[in-house]
Amino acid sequence: MILLLTILLPLVGGFALHLIRPSSQKVRLWYVEGVVLCTSMLCLYCLLNPSTEPLVLYSIMDHLPIALRVDGCGSVFAGLVAILWPLATFYGMEYMMHEERPNTFFVFYTMTYGVTMGICFSANLFTLYMFYECLTMITLPLVAHKRDPESQLAARNYVIFSVTGAAMAFVGMIFMVHYGLSVDFVLGGNLDPTKIAGREDALRWIFLLSLVGFGTKAAIFPMHAWLPMVSVAPTPVTALLHAVAVVNAGAFAVIRLIYYSFGPDLLYGSFAQTIALCLTSFTIVYSSVMAVKEQHLKRRLAYSTSANLAYMLMGACLCTPAGLVGSLMHMVCHGFMKITLFWCVGAVMIYTGKTRVQEVRGLNRIMPKTCLCYTVAAIALTGTPPLCGFVSKWQLLTAANAISGWGGIVATVALIVSAVLSAVYALSISFEMYFRPLPEGSGTASRDPGLLILLPLLFCLVVIVLLGVYSSPLLHFLQGIAGVI
Repeated sequence: MILLLTILLPLVGGFALHLIRPSSQKVRLWYVEGVVLCTSMLCLYCLLNPSTEPLVLYSIMDHLPIALRVDGCGSVFAGLVAILWPLATFYGMEYMMHEERPNTFFVFYTMTYGVTMGICFSANLFTLYMFYECLTMITLPLVAHKRDPESQLAARNYVIFSVTGAAMAFVGMIFMVHYGLSVDFVLGGNLDPTKIAGREDALRWIFLLSLVGFGTKAAIFPMHAWLPMVSVAPTPVTALLHAVAVVNAGAFAVIRLIYYSFGPDLLYGSFAQTIALCLTSFTIVYSSVMAVKEQHLKRRLAYSTSANLAYMLMGACLCTPAGLVGSLMHMVCHGFMKITLFWCVGAVMIYTGKTRVQEVRGLNRIMPKTCLCYTVAAIALTGTPPLCGFVSKWQLLTAANAISGWGGIVATVALIVSAVLSAVYALSISFEMYFRPLPEGSGTASRDPGLLILLPLLFCLVVIVLLGVYSSPLLHFLQGIAGVI
């Protein structure tokens, strides 16, 4: 029942905040942070004490149970969320001092944590799909929080893309219900060999439809356009959308689809794998090029997110244990790198009002701590050793290089090209910060944010370094999940 409590606590706690409506910033901070920390501790308990049997909450039909379970793949996503959400809450408290309606914001912000936990702990495809749909609805008010025309347009497009993707993914779930032994997640796939005999190609086409459907939240091309638009939301929202909850939920769902539902054996070496690898590789290069062209700070990072999410999707589509390890490793590393970058850019925007790359000239003179955190995370994102971005990208590159055929070649080339482009779009901002003069009239007074923002930044910076220089324990754990060892 603790699994269920991990989901219910932030849902009930967020709704209760709507009823309490504390007028004091301090009361709101301790209430929300208390709910979030308790949820993370419950999550940690569940990860350390996993149950072998799923917790069945309700069965709509005999073959469609709503069930929860902790397994290796889910524990990676849940652990990442449980670590980053309390940190993001501290950041959000200071950031929202500069925004309207903080109570309303933290109601949905807290409830989103519960829905994300539901995705992490889903025991089957039906439960995952249910929480996947709920995630769209619960994050919609966060996207539209500012209530201006730009936010309303972003929210509308977010819903259109998300619902369209969910409809495509729903087709895949229907086929799993009909051709699967059950909708439960089983490593290696759960299709019934007697039912799929002679229908393999049809199922591969359905997989591609489901890949694009679930991949919509991971901003796969051509379903990517919503992601740069939602950067109009407050930075605590975009940081979670682009680094933790929504986009990773899309990548996580694709991993579940390939390795735990359809099965890698059905896809490996087929036309479906080649198409999937070409599609994800194109997304990597296209999004990286768009990031280089984009001059708005948050939208540049949004295109970067689309590229890096495509890394995870590409790793999953390799349909090998090494590909799964690389995909999960990049999910963890990218989460810490990208949330750090968004937090730094958000701090720049609220304390200086600067929103474009050219406007951050000489910023290290007045925001040295923020610029340092951004630069270290940017260097890691380019895949520079010994930081964590190198470890995850190396795993993906070696896994892609081991695949025979055009799909593996295309994926390898895309990763190399993207590495160069990521250095351009990420480090050009640091160049402006450190090697361009501060505009006249900017003053020299420090504008670095307070501890509620700086402490989460410094914590993530330490993790980025540690995951690079001491990656063996995590890699060993992920290899166990993938069945390599």
